[in-house]
Amino acid sequence: MVDNTATKNQLPNHQVFGVSIDVPPHTGSKCYDDDGRLKRTGTVWTASAHIITAVIGSGVLSLAWAVAQLGWVAGPTVMFLFSFVTYYTSTLLSACYRSGDSVTGKRNYTYMDAVQANLGGAKVKICGIVQYLNLIGVAIGYTIASAISMMAIKRSNCFHSSHGKDPCYVNSNPYMIAFGMVQIFFSQIPDFDQLWWLSLVAAVMSFTYSTIGLALGVAKVAETGKLMGSMTGISIGTVTQTQKIWRSFQALGDIAFAYSYSLILIEIQDTLKSPPAESKTMKNATLVSVSVTTLFYMLCGCMGYAAFGDLAPGNLLTGFGFFNPYWLLDIANAAIVIHLVGAFQKSAAERFPDCEFITKDFKFPIPFFGTYKLNRFRLIWRTIFVIITTVISMLLPFFNDVVGLLGALGFWPLTVYFPVEMYIAQKRIPKWSTRWLCLQILSVTCLIISIAAAAGSIAGVIIDLKSYKPFVTSY
Repeated sequence: MVDNTATKNQLPNHQVFGVSIDVPPHTGSKCYDDDGRLKRTGTVWTASAHIITAVIGSGVLSLAWAVAQLGWVAGPTVMFLFSFVTYYTSTLLSACYRSGDSVTGKRNYTYMDAVQANLGGAKVKICGIVQYLNLIGVAIGYTIASAISMMAIKRSNCFHSSHGKDPCYVNSNPYMIAFGMVQIFFSQIPDFDQLWWLSLVAAVMSFTYSTIGLALGVAKVAETGKLMGSMTGISIGTVTQTQKIWRSFQALGDIAFAYSYSLILIEIQDTLKSPPAESKTMKNATLVSVSVTTLFYMLCGCMGYAAFGDLAPGNLLTGFGFFNPYWLLDIANAAIVIHLVGAFQKSAAERFPDCEFITKDFKFPIPFFGTYKLNRFRLIWRTIFVIITTVISMLLPFFNDVVGLLGALGFWPLTVYFPVEMYIAQKRIPKWSTRWLCLQILSVTCLIISIAAAAGSIAGVIIDLKSYKPFVTSY
C-alpha cells in the first residue's frame, strides 16, 4: 500500500494531473544529468528501501483476515500470485521511464508523464480521473483506520481497567472529526508533505505496528501450541455459503491493496543514477523489494490466521484479538495514527494549477513566528476535501470493506492496464502477436479479479449497513 513518497531529486515544477514541464538541459557538467537536473545518486538498495517503506503500511493489518477467508492453500497462493503480477507489471512500467531509447531517451518523471508520452489523448484524462478517485478513496481509508486505532486505544485501556467486565462501546465519530481537524491544520502548512523527516517517521511507524502485529501472532501460536485454520478457509456455519463467496472475493481486494505502489514507481526510478540503465536497476530493486515484502506479508497474514483461525479480525491490531499486553497494543495503534496523519498529507497534497489568482500567497505577520503565507486554493480546496472525506468516512466506517474496495479499484487500472498498454506502445509490439495476446490475457484476467474483489467489498458494505446507523452506532 502507498503510504510514503520517494524523495525526488529534481527541480521544482508545476504539474496538472501530475504531468511535468521540462527544464533546459545542462550539458558537459559533472553536477547535472542529461536532462539538466542534479546528478541522481540512487542505487538498487535505495530504490528497494523506498519501495519497501512505501508498500508496507496499513494494508498489512487486513491480511490475516484475507488468509482466513481463503484458507491455508489458496491464501498464500493468491498472495504469491499478486506479488508475481506486481513484480512483472512493475518491470513493464520501469521500461517506460524513458521514451524511445532505454539509455538516452527522454525521461518521464511521474506516472502521468509516462502515460502522456506513451499513450496520450483521452487515456491521460482517464488515468488522471482514476488517480484522483484513488486519492479520495485512500484519504477515506486513512481516516477510518486512524479512528479505529484511536478507538482501540480507548477500548484497550477500558478493558484493562474494568478487567473485561465493561463492553467498552465507543463511537467512532469524535475520533474521525478529530483526525479531520488535524488534517485541516496540517494541510494549511505550505509544503508540509515535502518535509524530509515525514517519510522517515512514516517508515518507522509502519514497521513498528507491523512488527508488533507479527510478534503478537507468533506469541499467540506459541501460547496455544497449535496452528488454527483449515485448508479451505472459514467454515460454512461460521458464515453462510453466499457470505463465504463474497468474503473470498473481498479478500482478493485486501491483498491487492497491500501491494499497491505503482503510482510512485516512476518517481522512485527518477532518483537512480546511470549507467547502468535505470530500467535495469529498477528491475533488480523491484525483485528485492517485492520478495522482502511478500515474505513479511506471508508471515503477518499466516501467523495471524494461525493464531485465530476463522475468528481472525479484519484489522489485526484493532479487532481485539489481543487484549494483553495492552500497553503494547496502545503503542502499535498510536504508531498507526502517527503514520496515517503523515501519510494522508503525503498522498492528498495537490499540485496547484499555474494560475496567479489561485496560487498567489498573502503574507500575514505573526508575532514571534515570522510570516505566514495564506493561499486561497490551499485554504478552500483542502479544507473542503478533508471535510468531504471525513463525512464519507463517518457514513461508511468499515475498514475491511473500504480496503478491499480500494484494492479492487486501483489494482487493474494502475498496476496492470496502463503499464501493459504503455509497454506495448513503447516496444511497438504487433497486434495479435503471441506476446501481445499474452499481455492482453494478463490484463483481462486481472480485470475480472478486480471486478470480483469490488463486488465482494460492495457486498460487505451492504451487509454492514444493515446493522449500522450512521452517526449513531458504537462499537
